[in-house]
Amino acid sequence: MSSGSIRTRVVIAEDEAIIRLDLKELLEEEGYEVVGETGRGDEAVDLVRSLMPDIAILDIKMPGLDGLTAARHIASERLAAVLILTAFSQRELVEQARDAGAIGYLVKPFQKSDLIPALELAIGRHQEMKSLESEIENLSERLDARKVIDRAKGSLMDNSGLSEQEAWRFLQTEAMNRRSKVHEVAALVLSGEIEPTS
Repeated sequence: MSSGSIRTRVVIAEDEAIIRLDLKELLEEEGYEVVGETGRGDEAVDLVRSLMPDIAILDIKMPGLDGLTAARHIASERLAAVLILTAFSQRELVEQARDAGAIGYLVKPFQKSDLIPALELAIGRHQEMKSLESEIENLSERLDARKVIDRAKGSLMDNSGLSEQEAWRFLQTEAMNRRSKVHEVAALVLSGEIEPTS
């Protein structure tokens, strides 16, 4: 992670100071750079706008603005990837949030071993959304493309044993090699015309 590469920049919004501190220490040990932190949802959106981090970690319940609403603002403006921290009982809320944008979530209490993969996945999803947007102007076409890509990723994960990130990277690489768009390659994967050579 930190081998000479640019460090991933993180904003943390969590109203419990002790959890915020724990998160910050965990992330810094792993080579991430925590560029801003707050206990309020409304401040979280402002921090993300001004600091332009790679990812924002938001707790669901915060004063000022709840984490879901803050996440919607951040995700809809494509400001950063978003990872929501949620109590187990809030699963349904998070499903709604995920529909609202490129959002990952992590159920508390979480282990360090859960945090980093969840972060990386959220960042990957965010990059996918951004690259889709640069390829496709029209929103409904973009949603269709997104569905095709998700199905193709699922198929690659099931049939070729790839992780979600490897499946996305495979689609991206094929698209670059063929000078075509990711969703076009995804359609070819679904029709069986392209598969990874093991």
